[in-house]
Amino acid sequence: MGETNRVPLDLKSTINLPKTDFPMKANLPQNEPKILARWEEMGIYQRIRGARQGAPLYVLHDGPPYANGPIHLGTALNKCLKDFVVKSKTMAGFDAPYVPGWDCHGLPIEIKVDKELGGKKLEMRPTDVRLACRKYAEKYLDLQRGQFKRIGVFGRWNTPYSTMSPEYESVVLDTFFSFYEKGFVYKGLRAVYWCIHDKTALAEAEVEYEDHTSPTVWVKYSLLDDPAKIDPALQGKKVSTIIWTTTPWTLPASMAVAFHPSEEYVAIPDRNDPAQIYIVAERLARNVQADLTDTVSLDPAAATARFPGRRMEKLNFQHPFLERRILGVLADYVTMDTGTGVVHTAPSHGAEDFITGTKYGLDATSNVDERGILRNGLPEYDGLRVWEANPVIIELLRKRGALLASGKLEHSYPCCWRCHNPIIFRATEQWFISMDAPMQHGGTLRSRTLEDIKRVKWDPSWGEERMNNMIAGRPDWCISRQRVWGVPIAVFLCESCGKPLNDPAVNRSVAELFARSGADAWYTPEADAILPAGTVCPHCSENKFKKEMDIFDVWLESGASYLALRAGEPDYPWPSDLYLEGADQFRGWFQSALLCAMGKQGSPPYAGVVTPGWTLDEKGQAMSKSRGNDVDPVDIAKRLGGEVVRLWVASVDFREDMVGSEALMQRVADNYRTIRNNLFRYVLSNLHDFEPQRDALPFEKLAAIDQYMLRETCALAADVRRWYEEFAFHKIYQRINHFCVVELSAFYFDILKDRLYTFAPNSPGRRAAQTALWRIGEALVRLLAPILSFTCEEVWGYLPASAARGESVHLERFPGPPDILGDSKTACEDGAQREDWKVLRGVREQALKVLEEARAQKLIGKGIEAQLTITATDPVYSVLARHQQELRYLFIVSAVTLEAGASGNGTGVAGIQVSNAAGLKCDRCWNYSTHVGEDPAYPTVCERCSPVLRQIEAARPAE
Repeated sequence: MGETNRVPLDLKSTINLPKTDFPMKANLPQNEPKILARWEEMGIYQRIRGARQGAPLYVLHDGPPYANGPIHLGTALNKCLKDFVVKSKTMAGFDAPYVPGWDCHGLPIEIKVDKELGGKKLEMRPTDVRLACRKYAEKYLDLQRGQFKRIGVFGRWNTPYSTMSPEYESVVLDTFFSFYEKGFVYKGLRAVYWCIHDKTALAEAEVEYEDHTSPTVWVKYSLLDDPAKIDPALQGKKVSTIIWTTTPWTLPASMAVAFHPSEEYVAIPDRNDPAQIYIVAERLARNVQADLTDTVSLDPAAATARFPGRRMEKLNFQHPFLERRILGVLADYVTMDTGTGVVHTAPSHGAEDFITGTKYGLDATSNVDERGILRNGLPEYDGLRVWEANPVIIELLRKRGALLASGKLEHSYPCCWRCHNPIIFRATEQWFISMDAPMQHGGTLRSRTLEDIKRVKWDPSWGEERMNNMIAGRPDWCISRQRVWGVPIAVFLCESCGKPLNDPAVNRSVAELFARSGADAWYTPEADAILPAGTVCPHCSENKFKKEMDIFDVWLESGASYLALRAGEPDYPWPSDLYLEGADQFRGWFQSALLCAMGKQGSPPYAGVVTPGWTLDEKGQAMSKSRGNDVDPVDIAKRLGGEVVRLWVASVDFREDMVGSEALMQRVADNYRTIRNNLFRYVLSNLHDFEPQRDALPFEKLAAIDQYMLRETCALAADVRRWYEEFAFHKIYQRINHFCVVELSAFYFDILKDRLYTFAPNSPGRRAAQTALWRIGEALVRLLAPILSFTCEEVWGYLPASAARGESVHLERFPGPPDILGDSKTACEDGAQREDWKVLRGVREQALKVLEEARAQKLIGKGIEAQLTITATDPVYSVLARHQQELRYLFIVSAVTLEAGASGNGTGVAGIQVSNAAGLKCDRCWNYSTHVGEDPAYPTVCERCSPVLRQIEAARPAE
């Protein structure tokens, strides 16, 4: 059939229009679960570990979230940050395992279960109560595990670590025995933080400070000894001292009044009763005068005597309402900022008071029970709870003539961080780890820990000082709690003398029992059978023992987590490479993990510690469900996609406090669509007929702009890899956004359309453009995979495959220069080309501005309707001349004329003139050309398009 009988070509059909099945609309809430199912089916975590087998290990150790509720934005941020680290380390070539863990013991769960059980709990065996707690913890462990997986976090989810597993519980006990057998552990009476609401001791890490209103009282303590012992001028006078306190309920336990040994004190007569003398600190005398104006008239200038506080030691005073002698004692902690400079001392209700009481042999018996009820006191207050006793005791002081003044004070007060109720100090017998016991090879636990803190890399750097201050000033670690749901302090106590048995062989047997049967075994007869027949107490030689029933502080449990993980994974390095948790963990997990590791291994468990800030609402308030200002990441995943949660995490500088809100999530979702469509969809839609093995061109055969953009992509990749190493994810987010919007969409992709759409499908120019697009897409999908894990996996399935392609993008490595530039030996460095493009892009900005002005004046419509005349001076003129054939495409106009100028405008460009393009508009490419119609076979197209049409015509099958 002759050519004249062919159907004429449809010009539109000859355009290489973009084509892809990759959807513009992500439908993340619907599609992410499908990707999760695919990952589950292929065992993505195990596949990644297998792909990196033999590579250097990098271990980020997971801090255990508490299994008592759904995740919130803070926990989602925490897990996403860890996922970014682990995935980026994997793609950097490391074998980076991630074993998630959960903290399952402790008071919050037990309190929840108590409420569910009600009075039934009193009739239940401990093992049954523990079983109820276990089921509660398992419920939320499973819930949180599913929620973390939903937002794309990879890990060993099928076998996480849990503080309630038998293996873990045995390691906790073994860690304790390491301290115990080295002489660091003691059981003794101490004044400790006590929550009367939850009826248990608390560690410092479990105490928060909140605003509280306390009563204040100024109370008279009359001197019983001869006042001449203080100063001869006081001979024959009635002398008293004055204390000030915000805890009147502690006055029944008052055993001493403390003075600072080196501060100056004054004896001031009461002008209303000149025979009555009051002793207060000289520095606070005028404050006391002002506080007591309603009852006592003091004139500090008329002091009868002045003397140092040490004169008051071992003098006797009268308790204000009890038949008790009160001892004058000395203490350096007496401050001169508030009060009277004299401190009433109740050894059973203050940490410093207890130390003073020990020094002076004072009675530290606590007559406040576990519920905070005063016992063995006067009828007025006996049986009252501490807060209820305050007004009653104040009234008692008034009746006894000992109350000089009273008031109220708004101040920061210690509260239980679980129930948020005010707490007290209460002297009870507890188990402690000594901070100052000597360690093997010298030093103490405190001093050696302070030394090793310096060897850790703290990020931000202020973490070192914070941890140093906490370890330097902390008291001995109270590790016992009076509850059921936890790991028991599995020690046998002598029934006769009460002292604990410390036999390494017995200790090992108990730890092995826990490993086999879990900590529940301590509550069964099986534990009793561990003691060998004939065991006697080394202290009193008696042979009857009972089991300690207190449990460990949960911080000791969670602090042993890396020790427990390595017990099952002995190949994991010591120390781990990284711990990453919020700043509150300096008081908690960072500190307890450090102390546990120092006691067990003699060195810290982490080489580095990274600390995110807090998640806040747009008003700067901390997020909480009770305030109703939280953003639910699970809800965001359901409505917008888990990818949006991940991208929000990448968008914030996590080292600072971070704002999260619905509006911000929507803004991040918009940026997500930019990356998805302006980057990935553009790339994929222009590679529909590209096969790398067949069509990819070497670097040297690419257009200059293609080479330039690949070099820019190479520089981007270097920055992104460096920022992954620095955990600067927000810089990656910002740079990728800028690269997509400015470098690619507004510049390279815009310029590329003409070549991609109008050149012959298999032409070198189009294949060069596709080669560059493919390499850019390959690079960016790998670089973004740790953050946009779902989307990059989706894109991976659409990208044309190279010979060595893996099944998942997460099995790949980050791109290096050869992946982006090919095997060219000259591609990596070309400073001259980069300088040229800096000039070209500068001129382009000026040209686009001139074109926009012409468009606003209705001189032209689209830029393609224009031609430009550019007058430039060197060195700009030389650069433009070298690239003259590319200028019309660079500026997206139909023609560019270049002229040499005598002077410039400071930029090397003397002027840019816009005029209507000469010639006719090509019906195919829409460029204007004076050669339209020169080919009679295709009279409506330009000189560029007619050869393309001839190629297409020649390839058409005969009809």
